[in-house]
Amino acid sequence: MIANPRKTRSLLRLGPVDLGSLRDDILAIPDSTWAGENALKPNRGYGSLDRTEHIVFRFIRDPRDWRQSADYPQWASWRERIEPVLHAAIRPYGYARAQFPRIMLARMAAGGRILRHKDANPAAFWPHKIHIPISTNDKVRFYIEPEFHHLEVGQAYEVNNLDVHAVDNDGDTARIHLIFECYDPDQPFA
Repeated sequence: MIANPRKTRSLLRLGPVDLGSLRDDILAIPDSTWAGENALKPNRGYGSLDRTEHIVFRFIRDPRDWRQSADYPQWASWRERIEPVLHAAIRPYGYARAQFPRIMLARMAAGGRILRHKDANPAAFWPHKIHIPISTNDKVRFYIEPEFHHLEVGQAYEVNNLDVHAVDNDGDTARIHLIFECYDPDQPFA
């Protein structure tokens, strides 16, 4: 598979996103829900994720193809609140028929790490990988080769997941991101 030619920078700030009450709803998710959903996550075999917990809404069916995904049970109750945020975040791309094969919340505990890695499965080569910080602290450092960044709450960022990246949370509070992938099925990829 060929990498998306629009993935040219390690980190691209797409701009502010109005989270409205979604942020409060996410911060109110009980620990028991995080633990239960994390136990079922399809990406639990990714060793680089350390103690990061996930609530998965949508995920690819096959690690070789980003075009086929499945909804997870939590998506039905969150969809109306999350979809407008996804579309607002990717407005700079101008996609008329955006598709979102992976959508999830990721909570990294204080002291947590995501080890340096590149997303290596073929399904990661084409879609844009977008992060929207929901909660962070000033000691969270997002490494995207060759430098460290601090991602601000309420801003959307494209992370080039084909570059080496990692995260350290040396703060006293958890870091929570809404993470999703998107692509335009009308954009040729071959």
